[in-house]
Parts: sequence; structure tokens; C-alpha cells
Amino acid sequence: MRIIFLGTPDFAVPILEELAENANQSPHYQVVAVVTAPDKPAGRGQKLTPSPIKETALKYNIPVLQPEKLKSPEFLAELATYQADLQIIVAFRMLPEVVWNMPRMGTFNLHASLLPQYRGAAPINWAIINGEKETGLTTFFLKQAIDTGNIIFQEHEPILPTDNVGELYDRLKYKGAKLVLQTLRAIQAGKYPQTPQDLSKPATPAPKIFRETCEIHWREKTSAQIHNFVRGLAPHPSAWGIIAGKAYKISATDLAYHAMPLPETAADYATDNKSFLSLATADSWINITQIQPEGKKMMPIKAFLAGYKF
Repeated sequence: MRIIFLGTPDFAVPILEELAENANQSPHYQVVAVVTAPDKPAGRGQKLTPSPIKETALKYNIPVLQPEKLKSPEFLAELATYQADLQIIVAFRMLPEVVWNMPRMGTFNLHASLLPQYRGAAPINWAIINGEKETGLTTFFLKQAIDTGNIIFQEHEPILPTDNVGELYDRLKYKGAKLVLQTLRAIQAGKYPQTPQDLSKPATPAPKIFRETCEIHWREKTSAQIHNFVRGLAPHPSAWGIIAGKAYKISATDLAYHAMPLPETAADYATDNKSFLSLATADSWINITQIQPEGKKMMPIKAFLAGYKF
């Protein structure tokens, strides 16, 4: 079986490594090419930098394709020369039908949610932001509408009360490597389920995260909602909010002051204690524990307050 792998970020790296390491086990398959994003400028010198998947592919001597446009005749002609039986896509941009329909056995995707929950570009973030207690992974065959194909396998993963998106992301990418290999082996054997997605309830959206998405509206959300919002954006891209007229990134909070009553006026909550910073929310108070002023690094709130005056 000849396989083309499509992916870009480090989430896809353990999956490609798992495929490359197990290719020689019976029944055999071969990853004949990798498709990833073009090199992009990065760092202070804006040096062209390869994607994590390109670096992984080169480590295993797998040919790399980096098209600017997925519908370009040159790319499609080159892709066809690899005569793939199957394509596997993990954390890549949306494919045109001419690409995902090219292999004789089709293209399957690994998505970081329990579809049809959290369809879209940022399923891990939104699951935490919305206070979910569980998420997971789904492999499915691609169809025209995004994230709508028949489910092959699903794997559940609890969301811990202390999880941020970085911690959950890391667990899912390693669990995803095992699920992709399981899916591939089932397809090789010709024995795999194709279960239609359950649409008895509306599918949950998980749209792409933008800077404006990350703003904390302190008095419009409860302390618990803001706590989940910050967890769902930490460590990157980080939630941010306006405090005393300036924008600060916030990467950690706790609910230690959740039970404190709201003051009538600012004067009712004056203190000389510079070990904590609490902000009023829609229902109570939330304690800020890590903060990043513009142009500086993220720091514990006590270190920030030591050199700051409101």
C-alpha cells in the first residue's frame, strides 16, 4: 500500500513518526511522499523555516511536496506520479476534491474531537473554553463538506479540571498516532466500520482562533467561564484582557476568590497586599496568577505587582 501523508504542525509529527517506524511490519505499506506547507519566515532574522512535518519527513528520507496552491496543475501532476493507494491527513488545510479523491482508496483524516462535536479548525481550544469534561479523536473518510465523513474509529480522552490546551494537545497527539495506525491497519485488512455521524443534535462548531477571539470580557462572563477561557487559550495564543486601561496577556487564573462578594465601589476593595490581583467578573471575582505586560515575558502575578502601580 502506497501512502501520502498531509500535515504541517507538530501535532502531526508523532503520527508521521509512528507510520514511518511501523512501515516494515507485516502487512507492509510505504509512505511515498509528504505534503506540507511551504517554508515560512520565522524569528528575528525572518529566516525561512521548514514545518515540523517537513523536518520529520527529511529525517526518514521521505520526499516532500510544498505546494502554494493545492489546485495548481503542476502540483496535481506531481502528486499523481506517486500513485498513492491512500492519503492520510492530520492538521492540514482544507483539501479540494481533486486532491482527496485522487487515491483509489480515498483519504482519511484524524480530527481532534468526537465528531460531530467541534467541527472546525480549533477543536481542542473550544472544548476547554466551553467547559467540556471529555473530548477525543476521530478518524473518518473525507467528503465535500468539512468534517462530515463517515466515522471509522473514535478514541475518548478526559479533560482534567487543571488541563490547559497545551497539556491536552500533547496527550491527544500521541494518542492520535496509535489511532491512525489502527485505522490504517483496518483499511489494509478491508475490515473497518463506516458509521454516519450522529446528527440528532446540532454539530458543535470550533472556528479558527483570532486575536479578537482571545479578548476576556471581565464583566460579561462568570469567573468559571473566564477560567475555562484562559485554560483553552494557554499557553498559546493566550487570552488577553484590559486591566486599568492597558492590554495584558493572561495565561493562568484560579477561582480562589470566587465566593467573595462584589464591592459597591472600588474604594470598598482597597489593599496594600501585593501578592495577588483579583478582578470582578459577572458573578464574583477571579484571581489572576500569570500575566504578561506588552514587550515582556509571562510572569507570576506577585513578580508583576512588585514593580507595578495602579
